Amino acid sequence: MKITIFNTPVLSPIFRLISNTWMRLAGWRVEGKLPDLPKYIIIGAPHTSNWDFVLFLGVIFRLKADVRYMGKAELFRPPFGWFFYWCGGVPVDRSKSTGLVEQMVEACSQAKKFILVIAPEGTRYHVREWKRGFYHIAKNAGIPIVMAKVDGVRKSVHVGETFHPTDDIEADMKSIQGAFAGMEGIKPKKKSKKYITLEN
Repeated sequence: MKITIFNTPVLSPIFRLISNTWMRLAGWRVEGKLPDLPKYIIIGAPHTSNWDFVLFLGVIFRLKADVRYMGKAELFRPPFGWFFYWCGGVPVDRSKSTGLVEQMVEACSQAKKFILVIAPEGTRYHVREWKRGFYHIAKNAGIPIVMAKVDGVRKSVHVGETFHPTDDIEADMKSIQGAFAGMEGIKPKKKSKKYITLEN
């Protein structure tokens, strides 16, 4: 098992206690639970604030999940590369002939457990379209997509709704984005105006 910030003996329970305390004091709660599956992708939206990262950590520690995220390959080089690996990072080398999707599918196939977290909007500002990278990774790796919906009005994050990609990407994207209807995020004014598709 790869040691990360989410499963390090002694340290992880301390981080979890701090995180749970912050969530409680800030008034945020997590509703639902993650599926009992070894591999899947978690997509979180709406992404409207820099505080989303802190909230993401709170949710992950609350659910006791051991997750991964994508990062530029340069971040994982010495002398500080170990830190990004420890934080659950998976390096993506854009100089390789294989693309981001292929690299993530390979990383997934090589791992016994693989939970990848992605913000499909790609930015915390207004976007008219979602990126499709998360969908292509899930489809090509043969794993489901789990939704984490940020409700800034009620200060809650709803997790657990699971979607299995089919052979109709357009219909699938509409269904996935439609599942986030009514979610406002931490800063509602920055929520995406439309949930439609975008090329990878």
